[in-house]
Amino acid sequence: MRAQRVRNPIGPVKTNTEIECLRLELATLNQRIEELEEQHPEAVKIEALRASALVLARRIDEIRCSIASDLTDLLAK
Repeated sequence: MRAQRVRNPIGPVKTNTEIECLRLELATLNQRIEELEEQHPEAVKIEALRASALVLARRIDEIRCSIASDLTDLLAK
């Protein structure tokens, strides 16, 4: 009996879409930070935006690590 490959396209597609949305949000935040720095460097607003950008970057990393862990688990089987 041959092993059959099982594929779930919904999971990776959803994850890739989520990563792309987070990347776009991160790019928007980075652009806004640059604009604020050029106009008038108000440290409080800029630091708040930087903190939000870091949270988004960490979320993207978490999703990528989750994908890598899932792939490692599948390959180990």
